[in-house]
Amino acid sequence: MAQPTYEWRPPERSWREQDLLDLPEDGNRYEIIDGSLHVTPPAGPDHHELADDIRMTVRQAAPPGWRVIREIGVRVPGGNLLPDITVLKPGAPRSRMWAEPTDIALVVEVESPNSRRHDRFTKPALYAEAGIRSYWRVEHGDFGPVAYRYQLGKGDHYELLGTVGPDDPVSVDEPWPRRLDPSAWPR
Repeated sequence: MAQPTYEWRPPERSWREQDLLDLPEDGNRYEIIDGSLHVTPPAGPDHHELADDIRMTVRQAAPPGWRVIREIGVRVPGGNLLPDITVLKPGAPRSRMWAEPTDIALVVEVESPNSRRHDRFTKPALYAEAGIRSYWRVEHGDFGPVAYRYQLGKGDHYELLGTVGPDDPVSVDEPWPRRLDPSAWPR
C-alpha cells in the first residue's frame, strides 16, 4: 500500500513565519533566513543528549522566574530561527512558539555536522542583529564538549568572552552568575 506523501509548493513571495505552520512535522528543523526557507535534517542522539544536559544544567542554576526552553522559535530580522536552547527573561510571555529577542537573555546552539556553518556564522550574526545579549556555541571537541561564550559588543556583533572545555570550569555571568563546568556534559 502506498504511503501518503506530503506535497507542497514554495510561496510566490518570501517565506513568512505563518508558512512554517504548514510544513510537516517530520523531525527536520525549518527556519527562515532572509525570507528563504532553510531545512536542517534531524540531529543525532549525541546532539540531543548534549543539548538536554546543557539545558538541565542551566535550568537547575536558574533564579526564580527565568525559563530555559529547548527549541522555542526566535524572531530575528528577516526570519525565524530555532536555537537548541533559549533562556527567557522573567516576565517573558508564556505559551508562544516564537519569542521576541527582547525577552531572551541567552541562546545556545549545539553544533552538529549539518549545522556547523550556520551555528558559527549565520545564526550568531542574526542573533546579534536582533540584540540578543549572549550566545553560546557548543561543539564536540576531541576530549569532550567545548563551549564558546559570546557577548554582544559594540554595534551588532558578538565578541568572544572565552572558551570553556571539559577540564576548564569557570565562573560566568551570562545570564546570571554561576559556575560553568562542561565536564558534567556527555563526552
